[in-house]
Amino acid sequence: TSALYLFSFFPLFRQVRDRLKQQVLEMTEKFPGFRPGLAILQVGNRDDSNLYINMKLKAAAEIGISANHIKLPNTATEADVLKCIASLNSDPAVHGFIVQLPLDSNKPINTEKITNAVAPEKDVDGLSSINAGKLSRGDLGDCFIPCTPKGCMELIRQTGVQVAGKRAVVIGRSKIVGAPMHDLLLWNNATVTTCHSKTSTLAEEVGKADILVVAAGRAEMVKGEWIKPGAIVIDCGINHVPDSTKASGKRVVGDVAYNSAKEKASFITPVPGGVGPMTVAMLMQSTVESAQRFLEKFQPGKWTIQYNQLTLKMPVPSDIEISQSCIPKPIDQVAKEVGLFPDEVELYGQTKAKVQLSVLKRLQNQPDGKYVVVTGITPTPLGEGKSTTTVGLVQALGAHLHQNVFACVRQPSQGPTFGIKGGAAGGGYCQVVPMEEFNLHLTGDIHAITAANNLVAAAIDARMFHELTQSDQALYNRLVPSVNGVRKFSDIQIRRLQKLGINKTDPMALTKEEVNAFVRLDIDPGTITWQRVLDTNDRFLRKITIGQSVTEKGFSRTAQFDITVSSEIMAVLALADGLEDMKKRFGRMVVACSKKGQPVTADDLGVTGALAVLMKDAIKPNLMQTLEGTPVFVHAGPFANIAHGNSSVLADKIALKLVGKDGFVVTEAGFGADIGMEKFFNIKCRYSGLRPHVVVLVATVRALKMHGGGPAVTAGVPLPKEYTEENLQLVAKGCSNLNKQIQNARMFGVPVVVAVNAFKTDTKAELALVVQHAKEAGAFDAVECTHWAEGGKGALALARAVQRASQAPSNFRFLYNVELPVVDKIRLIAQQVYGAKDIELLPEAQEKVAVYTKQGFGNLPICMAKTHLSLSHDPEQKGAPTGFVLPIRDIRASVGAGFLYPLVGTMSTMPGLPTRPCFYDIDLDPVSGEVNGLF
Repeated sequence: TSALYLFSFFPLFRQVRDRLKQQVLEMTEKFPGFRPGLAILQVGNRDDSNLYINMKLKAAAEIGISANHIKLPNTATEADVLKCIASLNSDPAVHGFIVQLPLDSNKPINTEKITNAVAPEKDVDGLSSINAGKLSRGDLGDCFIPCTPKGCMELIRQTGVQVAGKRAVVIGRSKIVGAPMHDLLLWNNATVTTCHSKTSTLAEEVGKADILVVAAGRAEMVKGEWIKPGAIVIDCGINHVPDSTKASGKRVVGDVAYNSAKEKASFITPVPGGVGPMTVAMLMQSTVESAQRFLEKFQPGKWTIQYNQLTLKMPVPSDIEISQSCIPKPIDQVAKEVGLFPDEVELYGQTKAKVQLSVLKRLQNQPDGKYVVVTGITPTPLGEGKSTTTVGLVQALGAHLHQNVFACVRQPSQGPTFGIKGGAAGGGYCQVVPMEEFNLHLTGDIHAITAANNLVAAAIDARMFHELTQSDQALYNRLVPSVNGVRKFSDIQIRRLQKLGINKTDPMALTKEEVNAFVRLDIDPGTITWQRVLDTNDRFLRKITIGQSVTEKGFSRTAQFDITVSSEIMAVLALADGLEDMKKRFGRMVVACSKKGQPVTADDLGVTGALAVLMKDAIKPNLMQTLEGTPVFVHAGPFANIAHGNSSVLADKIALKLVGKDGFVVTEAGFGADIGMEKFFNIKCRYSGLRPHVVVLVATVRALKMHGGGPAVTAGVPLPKEYTEENLQLVAKGCSNLNKQIQNARMFGVPVVVAVNAFKTDTKAELALVVQHAKEAGAFDAVECTHWAEGGKGALALARAVQRASQAPSNFRFLYNVELPVVDKIRLIAQQVYGAKDIELLPEAQEKVAVYTKQGFGNLPICMAKTHLSLSHDPEQKGAPTGFVLPIRDIRASVGAGFLYPLVGTMSTMPGLPTRPCFYDIDLDPVSGEVNGLF
């Protein structure tokens, strides 16, 4: 009786195709914008390879797989092929990847080396040694099986015959078919014999087979009479034999004599039309499986993270000792744990990396997590532990409650690190590590800002010098030079012409009047607001004279240096939501006014593009980790007085996508809630479009005693006994400041959790009193925290309170409408946030209001530059003063960053060094290379 051979198999292929097509459709619906990706790498131009590749491309297109055919010439070297493979291995859009064999190159290429270079997780051909090894030991669920054996198994299953317990014979031992077919049958519980062309009893062995798979590469080698009646025969051979009846003079046959074999077999595959199409189908199936594994592994919001176990010591060692006792995870491991792809991460050594902004596009359809801002009551000069609390909270949420959580913090300035403050990585057992990397240089962002800022400063003075020493035509000839006889405006010059209302693109077409307007910025030196910067505390640069060299021909002026983090470029970096936005903000930065009172911008100076180039890497957030192994973005560090004092919008946005809808992003606002938090809401959230879920307000008994009338607290001086002994009266009186800051947070419609940061000198009664006052003042909850000494464990109560608060109703709102007049916006902040009776604008401030309103900047948000040591303008006024008049001595504009900053009282943007700076204690061990003394 003739065999029920598996006809042309195409109906079966269609079933597989339709099933895969449905799976791909489900993937794309669940993950919009996602498609399984297959790459086929070919070397040379063999006709048979082209035919096979076209079959694969067609099948991929029918199923919905994005297939990419990469073709290298036959002159490609082994190094060329390996380079291409490395690129495809790191491409997250490629989930399946095959190298078409044979490699048709006229250069020597080791095929084994090439197939083993393919990443095992993308090796959908199953040819790498790793996949082969897993198959040989039975790890079928953790490897890719070569497509032909996989197709053969599918054909055998379609017969309905159980493989388990059957005797199987495989003829052929190649790495592509024979050897893996043996392993596949064996691990499906068949008893398997492998034969080959040298097997002396081949006919006898074939006669024993219930299942026969032939892949010997010899035309009709297996005779029909050898076959056991009722056997299943899978013929993998493709051979050409002479046939004068065919136009080509030959026909295709298998390794089995088909006509005689079909009389004895119960099922048999024809050649052609049997195994070949199923091999292609299995390639598609493996590609879809690989894409599914990829989605499972990199599913947004699904983290598998390894936390570090802390070994707590008492007394608590120094910050640097704790930091250096921790062995951080490799930063590429951290990146992988939080769902970042390899091509989205740029490593800077083992412990820090930059993250590409492209991750935002990839995750654009994913929901954001919960957004938490950490702020504080009005602090003492020692600080009350906002950074420590931020780190403690994320360690508690992550390492102890197993929530996806990111901390987003500012990068500290090198100036205070070497000056009076020391490091800013948190403290105790709540630190960003390594702290020396965090505090010193990091990835060079602040240095990039220094370079960019000073380029603008140099451009201002150079432009004034050239305009004072050259005629209009000479300036024009140099600004628009003839290159090979052709004069052409640059893009930035076209923008300046458009700003002047000159709609011409031919440099030869400008009139004399238009040339004059184009070449002369006519900067008024007295209006220059742009200063040079340096990331070092140097008080003697607060006022300098520049241009004293004889080469400057007497054109000198008084200027100054500021600390780098006060640069508007830093504020732009922190508020930009991408490269394009950053570049536009750079162009809008106002550096001075012309003698006619018109604002002069960085775009007018022609420097915008150069600034973007200098800052192209700085815009990428920096990835680090905490002591307990939770991820941290360290990015941007604008001043909290003349700027908004918050880390970058981009870091927050990326983190919110990575944590997923049930995760948390915890960021910190500089200084007290009246400054950093108010600016976080009214400036940062206004520009970012993000809406916070919870405010964490950090309070300490020490600060509340100060607000209650305690003696002055001075850095470097031992605390008076009032701060080291129980004094409930001082604490209760000082809670007026706590109450006001809770009110300030609630004013924006966000739930407030008070974190009482406990010090070893605090008593239980004092801590309980603060918690009681906080709850009575309207806090959602208030908890005692001991994270400095205990790490995340000491912030567990805080973490649980934040979780509960994040589920509470939030009705976030801004304090003011930006369309209000400048004076009204300032008055609202002064009265509602600070508790002032009114404001008083001094003459210079009144003049600036008129100027900025006339120039079109009156609708910008307000960024108050005020002391952080009091709710008022007077640092000596503690508690919650009322009835005072807030003096505004001047107003300045950061137009690129996007705010006006009124100056309340006097302040320096270039700190000085104290008598005994921190650098006295900082040293480097020349043997180990460790940094000592940093704190």
